[in-house]
Amino acid sequence: MQHRSLMVGLILLALILGACVSGMKQSSNSAAKKKKGPNDPVVIGFSMDTLKEERWQRDKDLIEKRAKEMGVQAFVQVANGDDNLQIKQAENLLTQGVDVLIVAPHNGEIAASIVEAAHRQGVPVISYDRLIRNSDVDLYVSHQVVKIGEMQAQYLLDHVNKKPANFVVVGGSPTDNNALLLHQGQMNVLKPAVDRGDIKIVTDQYAKEWQASAALNIVENALTQSNNQVDAVVASNDGTARGAVQALEGQNLAGKVLVSGQDADLASLILIVQGKQTMTIYKPIQPLAYIAVDSAIKLARGEKVDAKDTIDNGAKKVPAVLLEPIAVDKNNIISTVVKDGYQTLEKICANIPADKCPKQ
Repeated sequence: MQHRSLMVGLILLALILGACVSGMKQSSNSAAKKKKGPNDPVVIGFSMDTLKEERWQRDKDLIEKRAKEMGVQAFVQVANGDDNLQIKQAENLLTQGVDVLIVAPHNGEIAASIVEAAHRQGVPVISYDRLIRNSDVDLYVSHQVVKIGEMQAQYLLDHVNKKPANFVVVGGSPTDNNALLLHQGQMNVLKPAVDRGDIKIVTDQYAKEWQASAALNIVENALTQSNNQVDAVVASNDGTARGAVQALEGQNLAGKVLVSGQDADLASLILIVQGKQTMTIYKPIQPLAYIAVDSAIKLARGEKVDAKDTIDNGAKKVPAVLLEPIAVDKNNIISTVVKDGYQTLEKICANIPADKCPKQ
């Protein structure tokens, strides 16, 4: 009887110790989220991967603008594509006492450590534009990335005038989760077309760091491999699209091969008017930046964020706000990017003959 009582006691002790260890482990990884009062000042940290592309300068400017309008302070750090630097900068922002972190990660896997570090200090994290994977991130604010990939592929599929047509697929940086989601969307459209015998994919490769030079090499190699028999290039953003156009120009094929893009960069809108790039995806940045700031303020104050979507980041279903993208070609430049004030017709048509320029 004594032996049985001793065994029961040991089991109970083990359970208690296990619970204590589990509790210690949980508390070491996550502190209770701090809550600011309705009149308390809020400080936002914005950790950015890069400012190399035109669009990211817009994000930075609009985040700062909205923060000022809302009476909150925003500290911005830019990592220039360096994962270790981004982690250090995020730690620096936390040291400065930010109440919430907005992170546009360079590497969606490695940035999980930023979420962990922030949560240890009770600071919520918003994953901005690019998803931070395998982490307990609090909110994801972006556009419908899979849909963007589908739109790019579908537009070229609808406008190619040959069957079977030879397609080249140029992805973005393989360390960027968005590049993977774009590719998923592109394949949602292209794979059935391959199965039907409507198209053949000559090359399907990712461009390191979204570099135009990497896209140039991919398309040059595809042209060599196919003896210049390429009908469409599904380029994942405008930088890679411009690399593709450069490769096509080298073979006097610019304007004869369809090329997609994304971001509505000024340089690519010029190429669209010139007929060298076929289309781009316009993602209005202002609502994205404003929603991020407004949501950051709510999270800092412990208020509910209206996130109607979710996205699986490998660790959880992350609450998400996903905005609608818009396909833009020469026919609707005026009614989209120009109308919104995203780009001006004067800049787009600065060096283009008046008769070739879209009319307002």
